[in-house]
Amino acid sequence: MSDARLTPEWRQEGARTACPQDVQFKADLDARTSCPRSSGALLESAPRLTRRHFLRAGTLGVLAPSILLQAADKQADDHPLASFDREVELFMQARKIPGGALAVVKDRKLVCARGYGWADREKQIPAKPDTLFRIASISKPITAVAVLRLVEENRLGLDAKAFELLNLEPVFAKEKKPDVRLKQITIRHLLQHTAGWDRDKSGDPMFRSRAIAAATATTPPAMSVAIIRYMLGQPLDFDPGERYAYSNFGYCALGRVIEKLTGLSYERFVQEQVLARCGIKAMCCGASLASRPGESRYYTAKANEGRSVFGNGEETVPEPYGTFCLEAMDAHGGWLASAVDLARLAAAVDDPQHSPLLKPGTLELMSAPPTAPAWRKSDGSLQEAYYGCGWMVRPRGVKGRPNHWHSGSLPGTATLLVRRGDGLSWAVLFNQRSGDKKLPDEAIDPALHRAAAAVKEWPTEDSFSRW
Repeated sequence: MSDARLTPEWRQEGARTACPQDVQFKADLDARTSCPRSSGALLESAPRLTRRHFLRAGTLGVLAPSILLQAADKQADDHPLASFDREVELFMQARKIPGGALAVVKDRKLVCARGYGWADREKQIPAKPDTLFRIASISKPITAVAVLRLVEENRLGLDAKAFELLNLEPVFAKEKKPDVRLKQITIRHLLQHTAGWDRDKSGDPMFRSRAIAAATATTPPAMSVAIIRYMLGQPLDFDPGERYAYSNFGYCALGRVIEKLTGLSYERFVQEQVLARCGIKAMCCGASLASRPGESRYYTAKANEGRSVFGNGEETVPEPYGTFCLEAMDAHGGWLASAVDLARLAAAVDDPQHSPLLKPGTLELMSAPPTAPAWRKSDGSLQEAYYGCGWMVRPRGVKGRPNHWHSGSLPGTATLLVRRGDGLSWAVLFNQRSGDKKLPDEAIDPALHRAAAAVKEWPTEDSFSRW
């Protein structure tokens, strides 16, 4: 999501060189104890403690005899998609990430579903393909699909003025006047991050819960409506449509547009009109202070703590649990999902002629670039990649067909969803982000492209029904 440090622009599709910090851990693959082995469809939920100690989890829950340990270990190394295991494990080991999950789709079939390490390190609950994780800003493509469904139904226009629809009363600071440019902001601007807010200049209001609660005379933490009213009293950083600047707040506003037009909560509308159409049942919006059934725990590399945005603000809490308000972030970064369910979503928009979500023309709108001058080079030509409606898009991706992707980041969360032009998609979710510039989270992106390039023969069985 969504925290102000990461945006989807980091992705460099097609990189083929391993991160040096990852390579140095290759020699350690056989001698680790901190990261259990993968668990998933190909290994029947078998977490790895070491190469010589194989704990069958989920189906047996007991230590297998040594002969089975060796056989299972050989299967792990020899299965057709072992390259994905190697890359994910290298990435996690380098960063000491407790747990993660991966799902890979080939031609709309689930061909790999894996869990790695611990969903709960203290209780030693293994991560599984259906473990729920906070997906952070991968929530944005979900919101974009929901908005475009309303566009298809002629209930909303992409060029409709967003804040005229919401009709909320601004909260002004002393001696401030309304910025007339706010009236120009359209639904399309919000979807494409061209509405006029630049968090590098004016900050990200989604992470200013206590200050905005005080400014709007509401109980902290500030929720979405209070944040919007506050931002309607603030000036824009640039003219709408002038350029791109990643904005969590813009998607917060889109969530409220969905509620205004449908009369339903944002979460319920998305569950009924988007997720259910893909066969997704377990996804829900997360909570700041509590875990949902089946949800991972979240960790920081240095056990970071901070002031809570709840109560009087004097309590010190673990960074992933209360230093930000996840409930206010629903439409831009609040969803919980499994890797498998995100793979279902990717598969649902991969075949325009048979998508259960959107018509072919609408899917084209999702991938279309913003109008000039946004995402244009100095000569006026379109950049090689740009943000469309809810996705980063590389028009000439693998095999010359478009690639789509979105990343996500929060304290305790690092995520990536990729849809390649050659029919491959993957979702990878972790319960700790790096926090180390020498070991960037974005290194997982070229790592998984390397993994895909190493596959000699793709499985043909569809495993979606198993999850």
